[in-house]
Amino acid sequence: MKSKIVYWLTYAGMWLVALLPFRALYALSDGLYFLMRHVVHYRKEVVRRNLRNSFPEKSETELMEIERKFYHYICDYMLEEVKMLRMSFEELCRRMEYDNKEEYLAMIEKHGGIVLLIPHYANFEWIIGMGAIMRPGDIPVQVYKPLSNKYLDEMFKHIRARFGGYNVAKHSTAREVIKLRREGRRIAIGLITDQSPNRNEAHYWTTFLNQDTVFMDGAERIAKLMDFPVFYCELERTSRGYCKVLFDLVTETPKQTADGEITECFARRLEQTIRREPAYWFWSHKRWKNKRKESVQHG
Repeated sequence: MKSKIVYWLTYAGMWLVALLPFRALYALSDGLYFLMRHVVHYRKEVVRRNLRNSFPEKSETELMEIERKFYHYICDYMLEEVKMLRMSFEELCRRMEYDNKEEYLAMIEKHGGIVLLIPHYANFEWIIGMGAIMRPGDIPVQVYKPLSNKYLDEMFKHIRARFGGYNVAKHSTAREVIKLRREGRRIAIGLITDQSPNRNEAHYWTTFLNQDTVFMDGAERIAKLMDFPVFYCELERTSRGYCKVLFDLVTETPKQTADGEITECFARRLEQTIRREPAYWFWSHKRWKNKRKESVQHG
């Protein structure tokens, strides 16, 4: 009962926030920024440690500027996701620009599906608007990690499904994808590929931002299982409330790649994206909590 009450209170609050126009939303975000950075100090030590370790060549002044921009970004990001409760399809597509969609659509048509490697960068949640540029009947599949609170989990699934997205829990990915293909559906499978895996999950180790880093290799394994072309989602936050994504082909023949090759390519591309504009990645995540000696490398 307590969880249900929390759900309804949270949903009501988010619904009211989602009614705000973007100008008012960003005024609220500015207040939230001050609270998170200067009052609550939200994960300040995690953010600073991650930035120092990732950019040892940068001065303290440069790191503090990245930190300042990051906190502004993360507050905008949270409220922009809430806004999806009420945002229209037309407004989402006006604010999210999709580049290179001709190749993306051609690959879906040719192979029956593609795999999208998505980082926690810029407003990655808005990629789901790609359903608007896909052909009728084609499905944007979103692979997600279920939340422990079932009511909040349902709320975020509802937000992501508003724009035609098909939600699939990550442990059910292969089964659901195979089912959709047997039904003759063409699909674009989006996977957040820079999350830290659990110790019992298959994974891949590499050097990333000057640090030993483990990546989930689920996207690579799904691509090889289905023999779907793989695209990297190159995201760019063009201005406040506006974003664009370039669908950049990694490989059309995943089964011909070596184990770990696709995941390594993702790591290298993401590193380039972050170095171009560092502030728009999730620096508050405890991304480097796993150590290589604690895990067994696969692939």
